[in-house]
Amino acid sequence: MSEERNEVETTRAPRERRNNSQRRGNFRKKVCRFCASKSTPDYKNPEQLKRYTTEKGKILPARITGNCAKHQRAVTAEIKKARVLGYLPFEK
Repeated sequence: MSEERNEVETTRAPRERRNNSQRRGNFRKKVCRFCASKSTPDYKNPEQLKRYTTEKGKILPARITGNCAKHQRAVTAEIKKARVLGYLPFEK
């Protein structure tokens, strides 16, 4: 019986090990649109703010949008102002 096990184990193909870069693919750091264009988010421009919300109305995190921490906080505050004033819906 032990001979049969050895034969089965040796006939399997060895699993190939991959390093992290092969598994995840190419990674490109996202650039904050507000830093690049030297602008700030504005609650009076709902078209601009819609890019930072999901279809259901949730605010997207900075790791998805690529915003820096400073501008992500500003986007969040402006989205909340726009919701209160009726420019953006709370949920869809």
